[in-house]
Amino acid sequence: MQLWLIPLLPLAGFLVNGIFGRRFSKSLVNLVAIGSVALAFAWVVKTLFGLGDLNTPYTEHYFTWIQSGILTVNCDFTVDRLTAVMLLIVTGIGSLIHIYSIGYMAHEHGPNHGGYYRFFAYLNLFMFFMLTLVLASNYLVLFVGWEGVGLCSYLLIGFYFDKKFATNAGNKAFIVNRIGDFGFSLAIFLIVKQFGSLDFTTVFHQAPGASQSSLTLIGLLLLLGACGKSAQIPLYTWLPDAMAGPTPVSALIHAATMVTAGVYMCSRSWPIYMGAPDAMNMIAIIGIATAFFAATIGLAQTDIKKVFAYSTVSQLGYMFVGVGCGAFSAGIFHLMTHAFFKALLFLGSGSVIHALSGEQDLRNMGGLRKKIPWTFATMMCAAVAISGVPPFSGFFSKDAILVAANHHAPWMYWVGVVTAGMTAFYVFRAMFMAFFGEYRGQARHPHESPPVMMIPLVILAALSVGGGFIPIPTFLEKVFPAMEVPEDFSLVVISVVFGLGGIALAYVMYILKPGMADSLATNLGGLYTAVYNKWYVDEIYDAAVVNPVVDGSRTVLWKGVDSGTIDGAVNGVGFTARGVGGVLRLMQSGNIRSYATWVLFGGVLVIVAMAIGLAGGMR
Repeated sequence: MQLWLIPLLPLAGFLVNGIFGRRFSKSLVNLVAIGSVALAFAWVVKTLFGLGDLNTPYTEHYFTWIQSGILTVNCDFTVDRLTAVMLLIVTGIGSLIHIYSIGYMAHEHGPNHGGYYRFFAYLNLFMFFMLTLVLASNYLVLFVGWEGVGLCSYLLIGFYFDKKFATNAGNKAFIVNRIGDFGFSLAIFLIVKQFGSLDFTTVFHQAPGASQSSLTLIGLLLLLGACGKSAQIPLYTWLPDAMAGPTPVSALIHAATMVTAGVYMCSRSWPIYMGAPDAMNMIAIIGIATAFFAATIGLAQTDIKKVFAYSTVSQLGYMFVGVGCGAFSAGIFHLMTHAFFKALLFLGSGSVIHALSGEQDLRNMGGLRKKIPWTFATMMCAAVAISGVPPFSGFFSKDAILVAANHHAPWMYWVGVVTAGMTAFYVFRAMFMAFFGEYRGQARHPHESPPVMMIPLVILAALSVGGGFIPIPTFLEKVFPAMEVPEDFSLVVISVVFGLGGIALAYVMYILKPGMADSLATNLGGLYTAVYNKWYVDEIYDAAVVNPVVDGSRTVLWKGVDSGTIDGAVNGVGFTARGVGGVLRLMQSGNIRSYATWVLFGGVLVIVAMAIGLAGGMR
């Protein structure tokens, strides 16, 4: 089936635009970048039709990568039903975002439109690594894709490298992810030690016979890697800052694809987690804590992209809850529906920013539903979907997770329900502030986005509305172990009521009584300030971790070890040599009489020494 063509096509797009893009027109850059991703999507569809029902995984072997003792690591690609879902999401949503980017990045300038071709080259490179991650048949090939998408995230977050805030955000994402990736790499070493292989089939076949303590340690280290990539507590702080990159980057990498890699990796590793219930429970606890915590921060944000960024962190928490509760299919189902409505929210926010000539502050918007009606209509579909209102897509996947959470631990269900209410509130708060009331902005003529941007929005809106009817849980039944969850219609009703309640509260506070929000913020005082400042988590991290490491590095490593010890030793040797040389150079004056004097002096010393020696011998 030539699976290698799927990632190779975007890689070819990256190479062509990366090497020759400076000489290309924008139209040719578009053709290469979008054509390569669209062809990858078409090849995915062709491949999946050719493979049929995928009841058994299909694997292609290319070459032996590592052969060392008992360890053999092959470069192989595998497709099963889980891979099929991920391939369609990555190439399908990726194609739409590439198309949208034509309009959004149209005004990107620079010498020979350098930023333009560089942007699309980076997007293509990201697609290559993400598809490699998804197609991998072992942990090491997956890790290559894993590190690759991290690299592309760094490049795209810091795309505007001439702006300090963008480079800082890129550095932050890269460093925080290194912490998680260190855990992932340790897990890979332990897997080799425990199973003598990194191949999924071999590892998962042996997992039931391994000790629970070994599986728990491996599972926790894999979870650490997933927390970094999927922005979960305590490694979530990089994702909100990642909004420094262009908006299509936020949609592609930080909503629909890369940040879901952690969820995918944990779901792929389900045989390990099924033998490590403590590690699984930790996934669920971290997920529900992250979902709730991020939702509280989203309540008070005023940057439209930051609102949806914290929403992403929160929704990823829901996916972790599903995986941690054993509802792997529900977690992947929400991964898919989230890709639809969150990509739409980010691209829609990009359309708003485009209409307002770069404005992102919700306080400087208002009344836009009449000025950009298509953007408003499509974003409203996504807002209703993320709020869990039936029959929109988010309702089906979110409630499947909440029902599983209630079966696992009822308290998780109630925290999840409250989080769902907060989600509906802050998403509609953003919608009401942006699209209703009086226009408060400075842009003179807000305008609708061009068709090249609107067509992807319309397609994503249709998926946000009807995506919940795609039978993903049924399709994945043969991938994951069956989970019997008793049906309880009342649980679904409660979650929907909380979602509708959040929408109603936002309507009251921002439409019916516009001054109520400011009054409440004033009355809450320090609590509101803490929420607005993201609970001061970044400041706490700076005080507890970053500053001590930096100060310690400067004081101990730089001034103590480098300057004091190493430089001191090197400089000491130099000073000593210089002093000795200063004395010896007196003997090299170039004066013949001086040389004769030294010869005479030396001769006298020799004679004296010989005389002393003879005198001693005579005794």
